[in-house]
Amino acid sequence: MSLDKLKIAFQYALPKHGISRLVGKLAAAEAGALTTALIKLFIKQYKIDMTEALHEDPAHYKTFNEFFTRPLKPGIRPLADASDIIAHPVDGAISQLGDVIDGQIIQAKGHDYSLQTLLGGKEEDVAPYLGGKFACIYLAPKDYHRIHMPIDGVLRKMIYVPGDLFSVNPLTAQNVPNLFARNERVVAIFDTAIGPLSMVLVGATIVASIETIWAGTVTPPAGKDVFSWEYPTEGMNAIELKKGDEMGRFKLGSTVILAWGANQAEFLADQQPETVTRMGTPFATISQ
Repeated sequence: MSLDKLKIAFQYALPKHGISRLVGKLAAAEAGALTTALIKLFIKQYKIDMTEALHEDPAHYKTFNEFFTRPLKPGIRPLADASDIIAHPVDGAISQLGDVIDGQIIQAKGHDYSLQTLLGGKEEDVAPYLGGKFACIYLAPKDYHRIHMPIDGVLRKMIYVPGDLFSVNPLTAQNVPNLFARNERVVAIFDTAIGPLSMVLVGATIVASIETIWAGTVTPPAGKDVFSWEYPTEGMNAIELKKGDEMGRFKLGSTVILAWGANQAEFLADQQPETVTRMGTPFATISQ
């Protein structure tokens, strides 16, 4: 058995939820010098550029989670603010992007999966995106882990889908069928100028939690049920976010998947699989 196959087999055998809960507790612990030492080791291992961080000194962070979700210095990620541009929502690298064909999207070469399943299983939630576009962006451990709006939007719905917690790195994406549609995830559906926009925050091994700015840590009761929440889109209680506003964050890395409808926006020509992304830079142009 090759090393890659052994790594995948090991993931199937691991008690992924139990390990993730344990790591989550450790990452939230205030352990003083031990926490600082762990952060320094992580910075060295993944070659993290701390000059971009608002607080450069590792000792500033009381917990590993604080460090991992660290804010950046103001202006370090200039926003492509032209009204016809959709911006990148995160730092990371594009895994796949393209058309939603027959309700399927690409995970990796030889692996497609159902967008309807990804969004929680309801036909009415997937219907606006049939024939539209999708993009999947992977956040590596070294990346900035706050997620921002790619376009102005008003939150209409949030869906929590329980699932597994496989790693979402490129090796796993190439070898585990339906990876993103089988992992735990949070779906946020926004009304925007181009129509509905879905942003899917996918959980992974040792991802301690997924947070949104309106709900905090999303932790529905344990089990196999899908939970959803509807939000007012008008009035003083509407949750309106501008392009570039933070909408969520990962405590330990993962993947964000975007979907929008047909004839709404086109990816820029230089956006391809493996393209490195930086939050706020141009991603797509809105169709006129």
